[in-house]
Amino acid sequence: MNLLECLIGLALSLVLVAPLIKNSGEFIAKQIQYEKSQSLTAEADRALELIGRAIRMAGYQNANSAIASARKNSSSNHYIQIQKNSGYRGSDSLMVKQEISQGVDFDCIGNTLSKERTKNNLAQQGFLVDRQASAPKGAKVNGGSLICQSLDRQGRIHNTTLMNGIHHLSFEVLPASADKAFKIVLEMTDGASIHQKFERTFTARNLR
Repeated sequence: MNLLECLIGLALSLVLVAPLIKNSGEFIAKQIQYEKSQSLTAEADRALELIGRAIRMAGYQNANSAIASARKNSSSNHYIQIQKNSGYRGSDSLMVKQEISQGVDFDCIGNTLSKERTKNNLAQQGFLVDRQASAPKGAKVNGGSLICQSLDRQGRIHNTTLMNGIHHLSFEVLPASADKAFKIVLEMTDGASIHQKFERTFTARNLR
């Protein structure tokens, strides 16, 4: 086999192999994108469940509470508050309050709710979106961070980052509902090509 034949054989091999390499590269890229999308979906589901659990518990009143007489005059706005356009990229924030039940309840970072973790006899949880604290200044980031606000054992507000990749978070009260219902819209991003929007509706069981 002379040099010309070798070159012809090499060229033919490249013609045959090039499409396979291209297809493999596209498949790997799509697989990576799919896995990122699945990860964002799982994070969104976790965030929405935590927020939904807090909304369902908002305004809970313990029959044996020491503030039983005072709570009758408290409006629903005392137990659940929404601040519009107060966070990262105009995201909304949510703050909910409740009394401590006789059972075992947890805040948004998994701490057991107890009398020590209350202020004015009310436990409280907040959700807001802030810029990623760990991101270097000027660096491209994949959205903001979802922050959980809870009370420590001294009754002080403590901020904990739950997850990153939050593009926008909004809360909307649904006026037509019989009970207090809230629509949550959560937008997730990888900071590049993936942008997903999730919507869930939760009802506050203890508010009218």
